Amino acid sequence: MKLNRPARRALLVVHVAASAGWLGLTLGLLALGIAAATTGSEVTVESSVRAMKLFADWLLLPVAFLTLLSGLVLSLGTVWGLARHRWVYTKFWLSLATTTATVFALRPGVNSAVAAVATGRPLPDAGDVLYGPIVSLSAYVFMTVISVLKPWGLTRRGRRLRAPARKQTNITALI
Repeated sequence: MKLNRPARRALLVVHVAASAGWLGLTLGLLALGIAAATTGSEVTVESSVRAMKLFADWLLLPVAFLTLLSGLVLSLGTVWGLARHRWVYTKFWLSLATTTATVFALRPGVNSAVAAVATGRPLPDAGDVLYGPIVSLSAYVFMTVISVLKPWGLTRRGRRLRAPARKQTNITALI
């Protein structure tokens, strides 16, 4: 099923806004993580990791799921298709992987950091608040680049789907 033009445009706006929000949240998490890892102030460490928890618990997952869902609907409802072009397929799997990593790595790391500093202990491992945002940011920037450049061409499935259309066009040209 193909989306009509107004629906496709509206969904594209939602997808780009959600993706930009996901990127911005990750930049904010990275800034807070850097502040927590590099400061000598216990107050700054605690406020930074508590803010990270707030972002991770209330904003990050809804924005991640909105990005993933809107991208999936866009790919299935447009000529790009989910498995026709390598860049679309790569973005889908990276989005799924980063969403999963948010649930199973980033949030637990932030939660352990909050638990430690809430009891007056120092930040146990700076990696708990830095690695997740660094990896996520790298993935989002990479996905943004391939969204703009659209590299790598068609997948094997995309070439198979395109072949009958070319044959039909060539037969029509001969008639």
